[in-house]
Amino acid sequence: MFLEKIYLSNFKNYEEANFTFSSQVNCIVGENGSGKTNLLDAVYFLALSKSAIHSQDALNINHDADIMMIDGVFRKGDKKHQITCSIQRGQRKVLLHDKKPYERLADHIGQFPVVLIAPDDTELIKDGSEGRRRFFDGVLSQMDNDYLIDYQHYNKLLDQRNSLLKIFFERNFLDQDLLDTYSDPLVKIAIRIFEQRRNFIEKFLPIFKKHYQILGEGREEVEIIYESEVASGDFVKEFRLNRQTDVKAQRTTKGIHKDDYVFEIDRYPVKKFGSQGQQKSFVMALRLAQFEMLEELREAKPILLLDDIFDKLDDRRIQKLIESIDNQTFGQVFISDARPERTEKILENVKAEINYIRTR
Repeated sequence: MFLEKIYLSNFKNYEEANFTFSSQVNCIVGENGSGKTNLLDAVYFLALSKSAIHSQDALNINHDADIMMIDGVFRKGDKKHQITCSIQRGQRKVLLHDKKPYERLADHIGQFPVVLIAPDDTELIKDGSEGRRRFFDGVLSQMDNDYLIDYQHYNKLLDQRNSLLKIFFERNFLDQDLLDTYSDPLVKIAIRIFEQRRNFIEKFLPIFKKHYQILGEGREEVEIIYESEVASGDFVKEFRLNRQTDVKAQRTTKGIHKDDYVFEIDRYPVKKFGSQGQQKSFVMALRLAQFEMLEELREAKPILLLDDIFDKLDDRRIQKLIESIDNQTFGQVFISDARPERTEKILENVKAEINYIRTR
Protein backbone atom coordinates (compact mmCIF):
# COMPACT_ATOMS: atom_id res chain seq x y z
CA MET A 1 0.00 0.00 0.00
CA PHE A 2 1.25 3.49 -0.82
CA LEU A 3 0.13 7.00 -1.68
CA GLU A 4 0.61 7.73 -5.39
CA LYS A 5 -0.22 11.43 -5.49
CA ILE A 6 -1.83 14.24 -3.57
CA TYR A 7 -3.48 17.55 -4.46
CA LEU A 8 -3.74 20.39 -1.95
CA SER A 9 -6.01 23.41 -2.15
CA ASN A 10 -5.75 26.07 0.57
CA PHE A 11 -4.30 23.58 3.03
CA LYS A 12 -2.20 25.62 5.47
CA ASN A 13 0.51 27.44 3.46
CA TYR A 14 -0.35 25.64 0.20
CA GLU A 15 -2.76 27.65 -1.96
CA GLU A 16 -2.60 24.98 -4.67
CA ALA A 17 -0.10 22.19 -5.17
CA ASN A 18 0.27 18.75 -6.76
CA PHE A 19 2.77 16.10 -5.68
CA THR A 20 3.58 12.65 -7.06
CA PHE A 21 5.34 10.15 -4.81
CA SER A 22 7.61 7.13 -5.02
CA SER A 23 6.27 3.93 -3.53
CA GLN A 24 9.54 3.65 -1.57
CA VAL A 25 11.37 6.72 -0.17
CA ASN A 26 10.26 10.35 -0.51
CA CYS A 27 12.51 13.09 0.84
CA ILE A 28 10.83 16.45 1.38
CA VAL A 29 13.55 19.08 1.63
CA GLY A 30 13.50 22.86 1.91
CA GLU A 31 14.07 25.74 4.27
CA ASN A 32 12.31 25.95 7.60
CA GLY A 33 8.83 27.40 7.13
CA SER A 34 8.55 26.27 3.52
CA GLY A 35 5.86 23.66 4.21
CA LYS A 36 7.72 20.37 4.74
CA THR A 37 5.84 19.43 7.90
CA ASN A 38 2.58 20.67 6.37
CA LEU A 39 3.00 18.27 3.44
CA LEU A 40 3.59 15.37 5.83
CA ASP A 41 0.54 16.48 7.79
CA ALA A 42 -1.52 16.46 4.58
CA VAL A 43 -0.58 12.79 4.05
CA TYR A 44 -1.48 12.06 7.68
CA PHE A 45 -4.77 13.96 7.30
CA LEU A 46 -5.73 12.01 4.19
CA ALA A 47 -5.08 8.70 5.96
CA LEU A 48 -6.79 9.54 9.27
CA SER A 49 -9.17 12.40 8.40
CA LYS A 50 -7.47 14.69 10.91
CA SER A 51 -4.31 16.69 11.44
CA ALA A 52 -1.46 15.45 13.59
CA ILE A 53 -0.85 19.05 14.65
CA HIS A 54 -4.18 20.87 15.02
CA SER A 55 -7.09 19.51 17.03
CA GLN A 56 -9.51 21.93 15.33
CA ASP A 57 -10.09 21.20 11.64
CA ALA A 58 -10.62 24.87 10.73
CA LEU A 59 -7.03 25.69 11.74
CA ASN A 60 -5.83 23.77 8.66
CA ILE A 61 -7.52 26.18 6.24
CA ASN A 62 -5.29 28.79 4.62
CA HIS A 63 -5.80 32.15 6.36
CA ASP A 64 -7.02 33.80 3.14
CA ALA A 65 -9.56 31.09 2.28
CA ASP A 66 -12.90 29.75 3.51
CA ILE A 67 -12.51 26.17 2.29
CA MET A 68 -9.66 23.71 1.95
CA MET A 69 -9.36 20.37 0.19
CA ILE A 70 -6.96 17.43 0.15
CA ASP A 71 -7.34 14.87 -2.63
CA GLY A 72 -5.13 11.82 -3.04
CA VAL A 73 -4.88 8.38 -4.57
CA PHE A 74 -3.78 5.36 -2.54
CA ARG A 75 -2.84 2.12 -4.23
CA LYS A 76 -3.48 -1.27 -2.63
CA GLY A 77 -2.24 -4.02 -4.90
CA ASP A 78 -3.82 -3.41 -8.31
CA LYS A 79 -6.63 -1.25 -6.96
CA LYS A 80 -6.63 2.53 -6.61
CA HIS A 81 -8.60 4.43 -3.95
CA GLN A 82 -9.32 8.13 -4.32
CA ILE A 83 -9.77 9.88 -0.97
CA THR A 84 -11.05 13.46 -0.85
CA CYS A 85 -11.37 15.54 2.29
CA SER A 86 -12.78 19.07 2.34
CA ILE A 87 -13.50 21.50 5.16
CA GLN A 88 -15.46 24.75 4.93
CA ARG A 89 -15.44 27.20 7.80
CA GLY A 90 -18.48 26.73 10.00
CA GLN A 91 -19.50 23.45 8.38
CA ARG A 92 -18.87 19.76 8.96
CA LYS A 93 -15.94 17.97 7.39
CA VAL A 94 -16.70 16.01 4.21
CA LEU A 95 -14.78 12.80 3.47
CA LEU A 96 -15.23 10.87 0.22
CA HIS A 97 -13.96 7.46 -0.90
CA ASP A 98 -14.00 7.20 -4.71
CA LYS A 99 -16.32 10.26 -4.71
CA LYS A 100 -18.82 8.60 -2.36
CA PRO A 101 -19.29 9.84 1.23
CA TYR A 102 -18.61 7.52 4.15
CA GLU A 103 -21.63 6.67 6.28
CA ARG A 104 -19.36 7.25 9.29
CA LEU A 105 -15.94 8.90 9.38
CA ALA A 106 -14.86 6.09 11.70
CA ASP A 107 -15.15 3.64 8.79
CA HIS A 108 -12.16 5.36 7.13
CA ILE A 109 -9.77 5.05 10.07
CA GLY A 110 -7.33 2.17 9.66
CA GLN A 111 -8.03 1.62 5.96
CA PHE A 112 -4.78 3.40 5.06
CA PRO A 113 -2.57 2.97 8.15
CA VAL A 114 0.07 5.57 8.91
CA VAL A 115 2.76 6.03 11.57
CA LEU A 116 4.30 9.43 12.33
CA ILE A 117 7.63 9.92 14.10
CA ALA A 118 8.05 13.61 14.97
CA PRO A 119 10.54 15.79 16.92
CA ASP A 120 8.15 16.38 19.82
CA ASP A 121 7.44 12.68 20.37
CA THR A 122 9.41 12.74 23.63
CA GLU A 123 6.54 14.85 25.02
CA LEU A 124 4.80 11.48 25.40
CA ILE A 125 7.22 10.91 28.25
CA LYS A 126 7.53 14.44 29.62
CA ASP A 127 3.88 15.54 29.57
CA GLY A 128 0.86 14.30 31.50
CA SER A 129 -1.30 11.25 31.00
CA GLU A 130 -3.50 12.81 28.30
CA GLY A 131 -0.77 12.60 25.65
CA ARG A 132 -0.03 8.95 26.45
CA ARG A 133 -3.72 8.06 26.29
CA ARG A 134 -3.98 9.89 22.96
CA PHE A 135 -1.07 7.90 21.55
CA PHE A 136 -2.43 4.49 22.53
CA ASP A 137 -5.99 5.43 21.57
CA GLY A 138 -4.66 6.45 18.16
CA VAL A 139 -2.94 3.09 17.70
CA LEU A 140 -6.02 1.16 18.84
CA SER A 141 -8.34 3.23 16.64
CA GLN A 142 -6.36 2.31 13.52
CA MET A 143 -6.40 -1.34 14.55
CA ASP A 144 -10.00 -1.77 15.71
CA ASN A 145 -12.96 0.16 14.33
CA ASP A 146 -15.18 -1.05 17.20
CA TYR A 147 -12.74 0.47 19.69
CA LEU A 148 -12.89 3.82 17.89
CA ILE A 149 -16.70 3.81 17.95
CA ASP A 150 -16.71 2.95 21.68
CA TYR A 151 -14.14 5.67 22.34
CA GLN A 152 -16.15 8.31 20.47
CA HIS A 153 -19.38 7.24 22.20
CA TYR A 154 -17.69 7.36 25.62
CA ASN A 155 -16.44 10.90 25.05
CA LYS A 156 -19.86 12.06 23.86
CA LEU A 157 -21.54 10.60 26.97
CA LEU A 158 -18.81 12.07 29.15
CA ASP A 159 -19.42 15.57 27.75
CA GLN A 160 -23.17 15.19 28.26
CA ARG A 161 -22.77 13.94 31.83
CA ASN A 162 -20.34 16.76 32.66
CA SER A 163 -22.80 19.34 31.32
CA LEU A 164 -25.52 17.85 33.52
CA LEU A 165 -23.25 17.92 36.57
CA LYS A 166 -22.63 21.63 36.02
CA ILE A 167 -26.37 22.27 35.93
CA PHE A 168 -26.87 20.29 39.17
CA PHE A 169 -24.10 22.30 40.83
CA GLU A 170 -25.50 25.64 39.70
CA ARG A 171 -29.05 24.76 40.82
CA ASN A 172 -27.93 23.00 44.00
CA PHE A 173 -29.87 19.76 43.46
CA LEU A 174 -29.23 16.24 42.17
CA ASP A 175 -31.61 14.13 40.08
CA GLN A 176 -30.05 10.69 40.45
CA ASP A 177 -32.38 8.97 37.96
CA LEU A 178 -31.59 11.54 35.27
CA LEU A 179 -27.86 11.29 35.98
CA ASP A 180 -28.03 7.49 35.72
CA THR A 181 -29.30 7.73 32.13
CA TYR A 182 -25.76 8.88 31.31
CA SER A 183 -23.85 7.10 34.08
CA ASP A 184 -25.02 3.55 33.31
CA PRO A 185 -24.00 3.44 29.61
CA LEU A 186 -20.82 5.38 30.44
CA VAL A 187 -19.76 2.73 32.96
CA LYS A 188 -20.53 -0.13 30.55
CA ILE A 189 -18.43 1.41 27.78
CA ALA A 190 -15.65 2.27 30.28
CA ILE A 191 -15.36 -1.37 31.29
CA ARG A 192 -15.29 -2.45 27.65
CA ILE A 193 -12.60 0.10 26.75
CA PHE A 194 -10.55 -0.90 29.80
CA GLU A 195 -10.58 -4.54 28.68
CA GLN A 196 -9.59 -3.55 25.14
CA ARG A 197 -6.72 -1.39 26.40
CA ARG A 198 -5.51 -4.08 28.81
CA ASN A 199 -5.57 -6.78 26.13
CA PHE A 200 -3.79 -4.48 23.69
CA ILE A 201 -0.95 -3.70 26.10
CA GLU A 202 -0.36 -7.41 26.69
CA LYS A 203 0.24 -7.85 22.95
CA PHE A 204 2.05 -4.55 22.44
CA LEU A 205 4.55 -4.87 25.28
CA PRO A 206 6.77 -7.72 23.99
CA ILE A 207 6.95 -6.10 20.54
CA PHE A 208 7.88 -2.76 22.08
CA LYS A 209 10.57 -4.39 24.26
CA LYS A 210 12.05 -6.13 21.24
CA HIS A 211 12.45 -2.83 19.37
CA TYR A 212 13.89 -1.08 22.41
CA GLN A 213 16.48 -3.82 22.84
CA ILE A 214 17.56 -3.29 19.22
CA LEU A 215 17.77 0.49 19.58
CA GLY A 216 19.27 0.44 23.08
CA GLU A 217 21.52 -2.56 22.36
CA GLY A 218 20.13 -4.45 25.36
CA ARG A 219 21.65 -2.28 28.05
CA GLU A 220 18.52 -1.82 30.18
CA GLU A 221 15.05 -3.21 30.80
CA VAL A 222 11.95 -1.19 29.92
CA GLU A 223 8.33 -1.55 30.99
CA ILE A 224 4.90 -0.05 30.29
CA ILE A 225 2.38 -0.35 33.13
CA TYR A 226 -1.26 0.31 32.32
CA GLU A 227 -3.04 1.98 35.26
CA SER A 228 -6.81 2.34 35.44
CA GLU A 229 -9.40 2.93 38.14
CA VAL A 230 -11.61 0.51 36.22
CA ALA A 231 -9.23 -2.30 37.21
CA SER A 232 -10.81 -2.19 40.65
CA GLY A 233 -13.32 -4.99 41.10
CA ASP A 234 -15.65 -2.45 42.72
CA PHE A 235 -15.51 0.18 39.97
CA VAL A 236 -19.28 0.20 39.33
CA LYS A 237 -20.01 0.73 43.03
CA GLU A 238 -17.24 3.32 43.42
CA PHE A 239 -18.49 5.26 40.42
CA ARG A 240 -22.01 5.45 41.87
CA LEU A 241 -20.76 6.49 45.32
CA ASN A 242 -18.79 9.30 43.70
CA ARG A 243 -21.87 11.26 42.58
CA GLN A 244 -21.64 14.04 45.15
CA THR A 245 -17.94 14.49 44.48
CA ASP A 246 -18.68 14.77 40.75
CA VAL A 247 -21.34 17.42 41.35
CA LYS A 248 -18.97 19.50 43.48
CA ALA A 249 -16.22 19.13 40.88
CA GLN A 250 -18.74 19.76 38.04
CA ARG A 251 -17.17 16.93 36.08
CA THR A 252 -16.81 13.15 36.06
CA THR A 253 -13.83 12.37 38.28
CA LYS A 254 -13.61 8.61 37.69
CA GLY A 255 -13.35 6.61 34.49
CA ILE A 256 -11.09 5.54 31.66
CA HIS A 257 -10.44 9.19 30.78
CA LYS A 258 -8.19 9.14 33.88
CA ASP A 259 -6.14 6.12 32.76
CA ASP A 260 -2.37 6.36 32.44
CA TYR A 261 0.50 4.37 30.99
CA VAL A 262 3.59 4.43 33.22
CA PHE A 263 6.88 4.28 31.33
CA GLU A 264 9.78 2.71 33.23
CA ILE A 265 13.42 1.94 32.62
CA ASP A 266 15.13 -0.47 35.01
CA ARG A 267 12.05 -0.04 37.29
CA TYR A 268 12.42 3.75 37.49
CA PRO A 269 10.31 6.41 35.69
CA VAL A 270 11.80 7.20 32.28
CA LYS A 271 10.65 10.81 32.73
CA LYS A 272 12.91 11.36 35.76
CA PHE A 273 15.75 8.90 35.32
CA GLY A 274 16.03 8.24 31.57
CA SER A 275 18.76 10.03 29.65
CA GLN A 276 17.88 11.96 26.48
CA GLY A 277 19.14 9.05 24.41
CA GLN A 278 17.12 6.53 26.41
CA GLN A 279 13.98 8.67 26.10
CA LYS A 280 14.45 8.93 22.32
CA SER A 281 14.97 5.17 22.05
CA PHE A 282 11.88 4.59 24.20
CA VAL A 283 9.67 6.74 21.97
CA MET A 284 11.16 5.34 18.76
CA ALA A 285 10.45 1.82 20.03
CA LEU A 286 6.83 2.84 20.72
CA ARG A 287 6.42 3.99 17.13
CA LEU A 288 8.15 0.96 15.63
CA ALA A 289 5.98 -1.37 17.71
CA GLN A 290 2.94 0.57 16.48
CA PHE A 291 4.16 0.03 12.91
CA GLU A 292 4.65 -3.71 13.40
CA MET A 293 1.26 -4.26 15.03
CA LEU A 294 -0.56 -2.30 12.32
CA GLU A 295 1.30 -4.20 9.61
CA GLU A 296 0.37 -7.55 11.13
CA LEU A 297 -3.30 -6.67 11.58
CA ARG A 298 -3.86 -4.82 8.30
CA GLU A 299 -1.59 -7.16 6.27
CA ALA A 300 0.00 -4.09 4.70
CA LYS A 301 2.95 -1.93 5.66
CA PRO A 302 1.77 1.43 7.04
CA ILE A 303 3.04 4.64 5.50
CA LEU A 304 5.91 5.91 7.66
CA LEU A 305 6.30 9.67 8.15
CA LEU A 306 9.63 10.87 9.58
CA ASP A 307 9.42 14.58 10.37
CA ASP A 308 12.75 16.36 10.86
CA ILE A 309 14.21 13.50 12.86
CA PHE A 310 17.84 13.86 11.74
CA ASP A 311 18.19 16.90 14.03
CA LYS A 312 16.89 14.92 16.99
CA LEU A 313 18.55 11.50 16.73
CA ASP A 314 22.20 10.64 17.21
CA ASP A 315 24.21 8.89 14.49
CA ARG A 316 23.74 5.41 15.96
CA ARG A 317 19.96 5.64 16.05
CA ILE A 318 19.84 7.18 12.58
CA GLN A 319 21.94 4.29 11.30
CA LYS A 320 19.54 1.76 12.83
CA LEU A 321 16.64 3.48 11.10
CA ILE A 322 18.41 3.63 7.73
CA GLU A 323 19.26 -0.06 8.00
CA SER A 324 15.56 -0.78 8.47
CA ILE A 325 14.70 1.29 5.39
CA ASP A 326 17.40 -0.45 3.38
CA ASN A 327 16.29 -3.98 4.30
CA GLN A 328 12.69 -3.10 3.39
CA THR A 329 11.31 -3.34 6.91
CA PHE A 330 9.15 -0.37 5.94
CA GLY A 331 7.04 0.26 2.86
CA GLN A 332 6.53 3.83 1.67
CA VAL A 333 8.60 6.32 3.70
CA PHE A 334 8.42 10.12 3.84
CA ILE A 335 11.37 12.03 5.31
CA SER A 336 11.49 15.79 5.87
CA ASP A 337 14.73 17.70 6.38
CA ALA A 338 15.84 21.34 6.16
CA ARG A 339 19.31 20.28 4.99
CA PRO A 340 19.18 18.46 1.61
CA GLU A 341 22.90 17.71 1.60
CA ARG A 342 22.60 15.89 4.93
CA THR A 343 19.71 13.77 3.70
CA GLU A 344 21.58 12.85 0.52
CA LYS A 345 24.64 11.88 2.57
CA ILE A 346 22.65 9.71 5.00
CA LEU A 347 20.77 7.96 2.20
CA GLU A 348 23.63 7.67 -0.31
CA ASN A 349 24.00 3.91 0.11
CA VAL A 350 20.29 3.08 0.36
CA LYS A 351 19.23 0.85 -2.52
CA ALA A 352 15.56 1.92 -2.47
CA GLU A 353 14.12 4.30 -5.05
CA ILE A 354 14.41 7.84 -3.66
CA ASN A 355 12.25 10.75 -4.79
CA TYR A 356 13.33 14.27 -3.75
CA ILE A 357 10.64 16.96 -3.36
CA ARG A 358 11.73 20.52 -2.74
CA THR A 359 9.36 22.90 -0.97
CA ARG A 360 9.53 26.66 -1.43
